[in-house]
Amino acid sequence: MCGIAGFCDFSNDFLQCADKWERVLKAMRSAIAHRGPDQTGEYLRQTVGLSQARLSIRDIQGGRQPMVRRKNDAEYAIVYNGEIYNTDELKPALEKAGYRFETTADTEVILCAYMEYGIDFVTRLNGIFAIAIWDGKLRRLVLYRDRVGVKPLFYTLRDNTLVFGSEIKALFCHPDITPEADMDSFRAIFGIGPARIPGCGVFKGIYELKPGFFGVFSAEGFKESAYWTLIAREHTDDYAQTVETVSYLVRDAVRRQMVSDVPVCSFLSGGVDSSIVTAVASDYLRERGLKLNTFSFDFTENSRHFKSSSFQPEQDRPYVDKMLKAYDLNHTYLECDDSILIGALFDAVCAKDMPGMTDVDASLLYFCRLVKEQNKVALTGECADEIFGGYPWFYREELLNSDSFPWSVDLSARTLLLSDEFRSRLDIEAFVRSRYEESVALVPYLDGETAEEKQRRKVSYLNLNWFMQTLLERMDRTSMYCGLEARVPYADHRIVEYLYNVPWRMKYQNGVEKALLRDACGDLLPPELLHRKKSPYPKTYSPNYEALLSERFIKLLRNPDSRVAPFIDRRKAEKFLSSPKDYGKPWFGQLMAAPQMLAYILQIEYWMEKFDLAIV
Repeated sequence: MCGIAGFCDFSNDFLQCADKWERVLKAMRSAIAHRGPDQTGEYLRQTVGLSQARLSIRDIQGGRQPMVRRKNDAEYAIVYNGEIYNTDELKPALEKAGYRFETTADTEVILCAYMEYGIDFVTRLNGIFAIAIWDGKLRRLVLYRDRVGVKPLFYTLRDNTLVFGSEIKALFCHPDITPEADMDSFRAIFGIGPARIPGCGVFKGIYELKPGFFGVFSAEGFKESAYWTLIAREHTDDYAQTVETVSYLVRDAVRRQMVSDVPVCSFLSGGVDSSIVTAVASDYLRERGLKLNTFSFDFTENSRHFKSSSFQPEQDRPYVDKMLKAYDLNHTYLECDDSILIGALFDAVCAKDMPGMTDVDASLLYFCRLVKEQNKVALTGECADEIFGGYPWFYREELLNSDSFPWSVDLSARTLLLSDEFRSRLDIEAFVRSRYEESVALVPYLDGETAEEKQRRKVSYLNLNWFMQTLLERMDRTSMYCGLEARVPYADHRIVEYLYNVPWRMKYQNGVEKALLRDACGDLLPPELLHRKKSPYPKTYSPNYEALLSERFIKLLRNPDSRVAPFIDRRKAEKFLSSPKDYGKPWFGQLMAAPQMLAYILQIEYWMEKFDLAIV
């Protein structure tokens, strides 16, 4: 895992001011040094510059980047962030074609595959990646992003220059790029956030290469194209065959993602998803005489303050303990207290370059920092709910048929504290509606599907392209901010492709969500854990945390120089603070309720100040 950045301009000669542009490359990769604190490198030629900050996971010494190779008098260079899980399967054909590998790094395999197969080589990869390849023969810079969007890649175009980076902050180190926001930025923040519109970087003029896309920048300009997309196909397997296929795909994905030259650990929440990943990883290491490190997360005194709800019916700790009885694991219980959580709210903005899932981001960032003290690579249970249908909006009729983003049905909560004038200018109802309609217009259906089947497809598609992207972004930024590589086996594109076409009646049975996953991997888990109801990522129920948030928010209201003061209605805010705040009515997903609205506005204030943004 790494951070990558660079620029390209066919009307310039960077070598004429090489010292200047080398400094720019170093500044860009220094801005994202947290993603790769082990090694650094730059590559500068007449029209292109590449840089990288490397987290050494495979071929610690030999896998340095930028990596350069020559073929037929042409030079090729690559910077890359990610992991390719089928490297060993790609090598034999390349060796047969005459390539001699100097390293055991997957980076070299990627570059040689591009040189041999051309621009479509990416379809051969199984992995997570953001790749930039300079093709000296065809004089073009090619950018790639993995199929489901695990690894980020942002870019902007200024006149004749393309500037790119793993994180937005790297782009702002280029002398021609400065942070700007327009009204659409704030519509996205208030109407869509903490999700992001596909391809949109929120800042004015900043974009993200979409999952499953590649972009080609040449003297003719920049063009994006899809190399992968979801396809609706008839599912012909019976239930027994479907269970067998899912069982194989999940176990194979986990085992593939154990590849590493440093020890791999897992996040163990006590839920079905992470427990399955942990079980497969533990068995894999046990076969090799090794023991898996595992980590669980919770909040100080949460057992005393916990409030059961339909979204979060019970606590996780008892189920973690059941896994520890079933498997021989090196386990660590991690906890976060209120003061740490408040402080980490702003670290989370630094990690993401924008407001996010408030305490959900902040706590995960803190936990990743602690995990990094023992491991550099972690497996997670992320994405199973989006793929297998674990969320309430997959089966609760009022959410399933909401004709909106089902995790964010009530837009009124988002503007509750805003002034009437600013609410009117935002008109987020129209903005969100347009984004929703644009997205559902892309849903792939099968001919002859019923209205109900089409609705199921639509909700599945929205989850994969919106909600899952939010959680993948959260996982990448919080882990990589700490120099920790987090892998997501359930996001293997083979699993995504297969499950998109599995009928709902196979995924959800007898009132049990993810019944298919439970049946496919039931032999791996203790019975009590296998049959527990879904419980999401833990959050704090401490009244002290809410009090700390309120204190900070009141100070914000009283600060005449506050960036958010122009669009907050103080009377509404004071009324909000004096009324009871219900944890059980989330305004985004399952975890962001009233206290998170206060935290979100605090994050917006910090974001605007950090990047010197104003409302235009």
